[in-house]
Amino acid sequence: MAPPPLSMEPTGWFQVAWSPEITVGAVHKMKYFGREMVAWRSASGRVSVFDAYCEHLGAHLGYGGHVEGENLVCPFHGWEWNADGRNVCVPYEKHPNKGRRIRSYPTVERNAAVWIWYDVERREPYFDVPDIFADFSAHEHAGGKTADDYYPPIPAATLYRPGLELHPQYVMENGVDFAHFKFVHKTPFMPEFTRHDFGGPVSYVDFTIAFEEGATLESATSGVESINAGLGVSVTRSWGMIDNRTMPAVTPVDETTSDVRFTVWIGRKPGEEDTPGITKYGEVMAGFVIEQFEADIHIWSHQRYSDPPALSRKEFAGFRALRQWATQFYPESEELVTVPRSELDRLRAAAALGSA
Repeated sequence: MAPPPLSMEPTGWFQVAWSPEITVGAVHKMKYFGREMVAWRSASGRVSVFDAYCEHLGAHLGYGGHVEGENLVCPFHGWEWNADGRNVCVPYEKHPNKGRRIRSYPTVERNAAVWIWYDVERREPYFDVPDIFADFSAHEHAGGKTADDYYPPIPAATLYRPGLELHPQYVMENGVDFAHFKFVHKTPFMPEFTRHDFGGPVSYVDFTIAFEEGATLESATSGVESINAGLGVSVTRSWGMIDNRTMPAVTPVDETTSDVRFTVWIGRKPGEEDTPGITKYGEVMAGFVIEQFEADIHIWSHQRYSDPPALSRKEFAGFRALRQWATQFYPESEELVTVPRSELDRLRAAAALGSA
């Protein structure tokens, strides 16, 4: 793959693990944004993510470091660091070294995943990770469902593909690419978008779609709703078909590669409301959804980013709006960029005229 002409250090929330991977007392080694990192869980259950090296003499905390209570202890000289990265104990001195601090990243656990906020300028988070259940609760077809209405997805309903040569923006562009559904996912018709809202750092894209053979746009009674928070977080909810919610996440590792994670929640079928784990039905249904995502990955991991792209008239409005929205997350941008509603309406009208 040709390296994309896009920064691999966009601002936003990015998944670095699934929550069950970071057990109490665990120190989890990882590398993202070209930096060695560790994630660890304290005795009280709080997850923290640090740069990996002790500020004393540079020992890697992922190799022999351990958790004591609410602190991470360096294996080299026993210096202790709290959840904010501050030194709280030098075991052979009366006082800690208050002047040194390991870089820690704002961290949240949501949707059974661990997310870090990354920003090259170290600004505080200015938007949230969407909740895959609560943030859809007001939607027309959502029905007020919670995680209890779905099989637990981890690990059976997940996909992990590390070190792929692709960029997080590819996933977001997929959401406005109506034409690929027919050719990559073999849908009987191209979907119709019912919502494109790129008015802030969190965007919303909804469309009507069906997978049944012989279905038509006119007869379709199913669709997908998505919430995209920056370039690193996307959650979707399907309605009128297999009850599923998905969470694709692409996190840059270095200047050319990213780790890809995909999580699928399948709605419980009648009679399986109280099963503690995912059943065979849930695994099979999740497998179908994961197969569709794998078809996308196959394209993305061999894709060259085209700029400017050779778009058709129908494609122009969606791609232009998405790419303009995405610029706000790159280090070169000095201001948050929004697409004026009047401009979106003009572009949609032009696309409709071209398709007539």
